[in-house]
Amino acid sequence: MSKLPQAYKFIDLSDYGRPIARFIANNLKNTNFTPVHVTLLFVLSGLIGVICIYYHQFYLTAFFLILKSILDAADGELARIKNTPSYTGRFLDSVSDILLNFIIFVTIWSITSASVWLTVIAFLGLQLQGTLYNYYYVILRNKLNGDTTSRIFEIETPVALPGEKQKNVTLLFNLYQLLYGGFDRTIYALDKNAPEGKIIPHWIMTPLSTFGLGFQLLLISFFLVLGLKELIIPFFAAYTLMIFVFIGIRKING
Repeated sequence: MSKLPQAYKFIDLSDYGRPIARFIANNLKNTNFTPVHVTLLFVLSGLIGVICIYYHQFYLTAFFLILKSILDAADGELARIKNTPSYTGRFLDSVSDILLNFIIFVTIWSITSASVWLTVIAFLGLQLQGTLYNYYYVILRNKLNGDTTSRIFEIETPVALPGEKQKNVTLLFNLYQLLYGGFDRTIYALDKNAPEGKIIPHWIMTPLSTFGLGFQLLLISFFLVLGLKELIIPFFAAYTLMIFVFIGIRKING
């Protein structure tokens, strides 16, 4: 199942790795590799990228962070190709992302002159940015009968789908709520009427996709390769203000 019907697809700037992700998934569809295996590979790639940041190997950092983004797309592609959607994979993916993001920002802090407080603000801002993007994207998918493994409101523990264990779903859902609950509630409080609004148009979703994790990691990679590591934390702290711009535009659009 595609995330969106063809007529409503938009240019997703955070999803640049999708063609390679599809290639990887197509080559794994007849193997014993599962989407969870691919998720674990993107965690490994992200951790290698972190090590490269610490040792100032920034070209290698860029390679492994971009590879992480590609594999992050490949696990979902493999789930769709094999027709094996799962809440285990959905929540494992999200929990892995936020933990890796935290480690990445702590590592960047350790090699720059940024303050602890600005680093915290930048990390929280990064997560709020991604939450807004996912909030609007999931609303769009649910309205258009696209991929609905992700729900607009992750409030109740979902019932395990065929092929997965309920205890795994429950554990990962509880971890998701612990790590993401505050971000979800914050974005909902800022734009609680979005689910009842009009279908969010392409011209909002495309610039909003700069809040997607793939694009965020691409920006971090560019800053590092260009020798601008000191700008990473201030940039993400300041770019968080764009949340209010996008929400304002969405509300004006209806």
